[in-house]
Amino acid sequence: MLQRQRTVLVTGCTPGGIGYATAKEFQSRGFHVIATARKLSLLEEFRDQGMSAVALDVTDSASIAACREEVGKLVGDRLDILVNNAGRGLITPATDISLHDARAVYETNVFGVMAMVSSFINLLIPTQGLIINVASISAIIPYVFGSVYGSSKAALASYSRTLRQELRPFGVRVQVVMAGTVKSNIGSASKGELPNNSLYERVKHLYEARLGFSQKEGSNPMPTDVFARKLVHDALKPEVNLFWRNWFGRPDWFYYGGMSKMLYWTSCLGEWALDSGVYRKFGLGELEAMVKEGRKAEVMKLGSK
Repeated sequence: MLQRQRTVLVTGCTPGGIGYATAKEFQSRGFHVIATARKLSLLEEFRDQGMSAVALDVTDSASIAACREEVGKLVGDRLDILVNNAGRGLITPATDISLHDARAVYETNVFGVMAMVSSFINLLIPTQGLIINVASISAIIPYVFGSVYGSSKAALASYSRTLRQELRPFGVRVQVVMAGTVKSNIGSASKGELPNNSLYERVKHLYEARLGFSQKEGSNPMPTDVFARKLVHDALKPEVNLFWRNWFGRPDWFYYGGMSKMLYWTSCLGEWALDSGVYRKFGLGELEAMVKEGRKAEVMKLGSK
């Protein structure tokens, strides 16, 4: 009897990003890969490379429903792995947030994942499958000018922890990837612009330096293909029992990408370590000095009256 080919669905597979590299890595391991993207022009490219391809916008319920129906037919209603990779970035000070932009980030990074899990869970239960949610190390650090993105990934991590418990009786596992800096589209696409009345207008150069930070040499971004190999390798490892987990770590929580492990261990020292490190890294002491000087000038002005 022929062994059934294992199947995986990956969201957000635009070439040059984590999703595409992950899809290719699973394909190299013999999986039937269903690659998804919003751009219809990419689907034929995926098919030419031997993958199945389905249009998908994780923020559109009708698109998710259509994808679910098509994927069900492709895999015979048995899906082994769902990789929720599709993501959206935003770089803006917390005091300058546009709620429209913030909601768009949450629609992709949080609600889109929730909708995908709800829609595809009945394909994963028959195989006792695996859900992989791609979060970010920004979920646990005070990532300057990244409060919306970081908080969305923190919400995703929290959701995933509870999801893991709720699906455990069904044999469906949940893994979270706390990604550090990776050469990818989302890092270079996460642009922004300070409004004219921003509190940070006087240090606009600090904000501009923050744009695309994850893709700069100083952040040590991991090559996308290396990241994908680590992700797939860990995804295919069997889980160990609770005794061994206590010695060798969780089988469902992985840190890789530039700076990820360093930031994780720094977080173990306490919030003060992360706070002071990030404050210095992004130069906010420069703005603090400006504010203090301005207050001093105001006091002197009032005293001279």
